[in-house]
Amino acid sequence: MSLIEYVTAQCNHVVPDGRESALRSAVNAHIDDALARMHFCINACAPWRADQFNVMQSSQHSIFLYFLSNSIFKTSGNADAATRLFLVNKAFNGIDLFYEIAMPPIFYIGHTVGIVLAKATYGNRLVIYQNVTIGRHKDRSPLIGDGVVVYPNSAIIGRCDIGDGAVVSQGTSVLDANVPSHRLASTGTSGGLSFRDTPTDLLSEYFRS
Repeated sequence: MSLIEYVTAQCNHVVPDGRESALRSAVNAHIDDALARMHFCINACAPWRADQFNVMQSSQHSIFLYFLSNSIFKTSGNADAATRLFLVNKAFNGIDLFYEIAMPPIFYIGHTVGIVLAKATYGNRLVIYQNVTIGRHKDRSPLIGDGVVVYPNSAIIGRCDIGDGAVVSQGTSVLDANVPSHRLASTGTSGGLSFRDTPTDLLSEYFRS
């Protein structure tokens, strides 16, 4: 089975709306762009084998579905096909990543389940894990710098400025607050944020130079 047929079959399983032919045409027209974006992302991420895309690997699968839905929508404005791919991603990988969200060209997902990536400005070389929520509150949206790592069960919500190379530790909520560049944020004893320096070689675990 080709990748086009595989993705079409997944969509028909999750959203069987009778428009298989139209979906297949949209996927066929934009799959090369999505795969080029996927190839660039995979080759930048150290935990993944270079030049090898495994559609059965859920993190890679989820990023690919995002790239494909985003490429379709940006190029053609086809919201129907993009929405079906978004719903497949949500159903199979447990991630809420809408096709209109502008993700960076390089980002790494440790585990997809429970991730919500909503309205925010996302810097390149982002690392996210399971049960992470990033998004706006009312009209206030986060600004995420480059090389940011967000560990499991954390949240970045509202007017937040997360500096380059910053780390949000496990179980930490950043709500209308800032994290300075190259600092690790955790929950302090008083309930606010506390900070310490990040490990200097942390990003080398995730990205090739």
